[in-house]
Amino acid sequence: MIIMALNCGSSSVKYQLFDWEKKVVVAKGMVERVIVGDSFIMHEVPGKEAYKLEQDCTDHKAAIDLLIRIVTDSEHGVLKSVSEISAVGHRVVHGGEKFTCSVMIDDGVLDAVKDVQHLAPLHNPPNIEGIEAARLLMPDIPHVAIFDTAFHQTMPEYAFLYPVPFEWYEHHGVRRYGFHGTSHLYVSKRAAMLLGKPSSECNIITMHIGNGVSHCAIKGGISVDTTMGLTPLEGAVMGTRCGDIDPAIPAFMMQKENLSAKEIDSVLNKKSGILGITGRYTDRRDVIEHAAQGDHRCQLALDVEAYRLKKYIGGYMAAIGKLDAVVFTAGVGEMGAVIREKAIEGLEHIGIFLDRERNAGAMTRKRESLITTDDSPVKVFVIPTDEELVFTEDVVAILNGTYTDHMNFEYSFSKPEFERK
Repeated sequence: MIIMALNCGSSSVKYQLFDWEKKVVVAKGMVERVIVGDSFIMHEVPGKEAYKLEQDCTDHKAAIDLLIRIVTDSEHGVLKSVSEISAVGHRVVHGGEKFTCSVMIDDGVLDAVKDVQHLAPLHNPPNIEGIEAARLLMPDIPHVAIFDTAFHQTMPEYAFLYPVPFEWYEHHGVRRYGFHGTSHLYVSKRAAMLLGKPSSECNIITMHIGNGVSHCAIKGGISVDTTMGLTPLEGAVMGTRCGDIDPAIPAFMMQKENLSAKEIDSVLNKKSGILGITGRYTDRRDVIEHAAQGDHRCQLALDVEAYRLKKYIGGYMAAIGKLDAVVFTAGVGEMGAVIREKAIEGLEHIGIFLDRERNAGAMTRKRESLITTDDSPVKVFVIPTDEELVFTEDVVAILNGTYTDHMNFEYSFSKPEFERK
């Protein structure tokens, strides 16, 4: 059984083919610069040299058509025909309140996703375009939607409501939704496994730190709070997003700089965060390197990010009670030893005792690592995320009729015998 995972962004299509019987990735890749011009595909097959082909893709249909041709190509492909694909799992960023778990896509589901696209205007439209194109190009194959927001639909009302006119929620859906749900699900299940306890008995703070950043308070195995809100702009300091700021700042700067609502939105999403502070960098490797060379603004960016991370650990610990573990994941979380150390140093009073040698050695995206001392009451793990595996398992379970919501479904990676490939 071959499962395709598709993640369609505004100018890219990321894909992965997973052999369910062998439990291995057989191919993965990305079509980049979709719509914008000079498009190309990077296609990877384990054990082979990566293959690049330049071909303009004016829309997502052209990009998906290209990747289908490559994965079925006699020289570079891994399939004889597209009919070998059992199902396609699609990442959908925003499912609103309607979707609390993954679902088989039909016209009704697609219409419901379109109904909430105004809540994620940068993300849902390309997700929708990808679904429509894939259904057109692979009409005889089942398609499944996996929602970034679904994992967080267990948040209590007092956690997801904003203190604004209640009619905004009733009429326009203004509330906290949260994102990166599949990542938080995966690493929290793996952390519970490493702790040797059922996830239903674990209180965990998961910290997904990449260019986009979100944290999640998980109590008894379910999400009870998360940092991103109505949109992915709220919360922690990110690569180019501001995260939490005084809500009066946008109006203030619109008056001072004569900016439109669209312009200030662009500044907060694309020119703020780490980039805003440093003026030059979003990649934390660059920031760490230049901070070590004495660049004050790079050092300041590290200090601001780490300080905000530390505050969220403390705040979420207050929200969920006795804490079992903190998990760092995603690109920076998995590779940013300096940022991890700055975020958790000085937290001995809440039971976190960092092992600096272990932390410095946890610089790989292929291994799960404990970075606290053996006797640390609260464990801190670095766990490489695997959102595509969540996609795959949801799709397979839906095909087999065994799928339930994430609170009751038993994933393979939550079992002791699971081995990361």
